[in-house]
Amino acid sequence: MAIASTRSAPIGLVIGCIIFGLGSLIVAHVDIGGWAMSFWRLAVSGIVFAILAKIMGQRMPKSRRAICYALLSGAFLGLDLALWHESIYAVGPGISTLLNSLQIFFLAAIGFLYFNERQSIVQLISLFLAMIGVAMIGSPEFAHNTAATWGFVTGLVSGAMLAASMTFIRKTHDTEPTPIFMLMQLISVGGVLAMIIPMFVFDTGNILPNTWSEIGWVLIYGTVMQCLAWGLIAYSIPKLSLALTGLLLLSEPIAALVIDYSWLDKPINTLQWSGALLTMLAIYLGSLKPKPRALRRYRFFSRFYKRDYK
Repeated sequence: MAIASTRSAPIGLVIGCIIFGLGSLIVAHVDIGGWAMSFWRLAVSGIVFAILAKIMGQRMPKSRRAICYALLSGAFLGLDLALWHESIYAVGPGISTLLNSLQIFFLAAIGFLYFNERQSIVQLISLFLAMIGVAMIGSPEFAHNTAATWGFVTGLVSGAMLAASMTFIRKTHDTEPTPIFMLMQLISVGGVLAMIIPMFVFDTGNILPNTWSEIGWVLIYGTVMQCLAWGLIAYSIPKLSLALTGLLLLSEPIAALVIDYSWLDKPINTLQWSGALLTMLAIYLGSLKPKPRALRRYRFFSRFYKRDYK
C-alpha cells in the first residue's frame, strides 16, 4: 500500500497543478472582477472546508495566536488570488501564472531574513536566471500590450503575497499544530474578510455572477480549484522528494502557458517561450534547498574513509 501511494503521488501532484492551471480559464471567461472572484472562491471553499472539518471532528486551535496567524495567511492568500486575477486580465493566464510561481524566491528571502535559512550558490544563480527569463518574456509583451506593466506588477506582487501566506501557515503550525480542514477553513475566513472592502471599492457593479452558467463556474472554481487541487497537492508533496516536487510543480505554469497559447490564442513568440523555459528552470533550481553544512562535510570526508568489510 505504501509503495502504491508513493507511485500515485507524482500523478496526483501533476493533476492538481493542471487543475490549478485550468482555473485561469474560468477567471478569464467569467465576467466578475478580480477581487470579487477571490472573495467567491474563498467563500465557497470555506463552506466546503467547514463541512469537512465538522465531519472529521476537527476542532479550532486553542491558541489565539495560531488563529490569528491562520487568518493572516488567508488575508494574504486573498490578496494573492485577487492580484493574480488582475494579472490574468492584463497579460493572460500563462504569463501571470509563471510570474506568480516566482513566489519561491520571495519565500527564500523571507527564510533568509526571518528564519536564518542559508542560501546556496545554486539558489542565487537561479534568481539571476529568473530575472533574465522574466525580461525575455516581458520585452515583446511591453511592445504590443498597454496593460503589460500592470500585469507584470500584479503578477509579481501576487507571488510575494502567496509567499507571505505560506509563511503564516508555517507560523500557525509552529504555534499550535492545526488539522488541515480546520486550517483551510480559517484561511478561507481570513481571505473572505480581507476581500470585502477592496471588492466593493474596485469591483463595484461587477461583483455578482450574471447568469446561472457563471454561478456554476464560480462554484466549480471554489470547490474544484481551491479544494480538490489543493487537496491533491497537499496529499502528494509529503510523499515526494524535494527535487521531484520542485520539478512537478512546474506543470502548473506549463499548463497555463499551453492553455493561453492554444485555447485563448495568446501571441507568444520564440523569445518569450525561451524566457519561460529559462524562468521555469530557475524556479526549479530555486526550489532545491541546500543540504545542512554538517551533512555535506560528512559526505565529503566519508569518501576518504571507505572500507570494504568481508
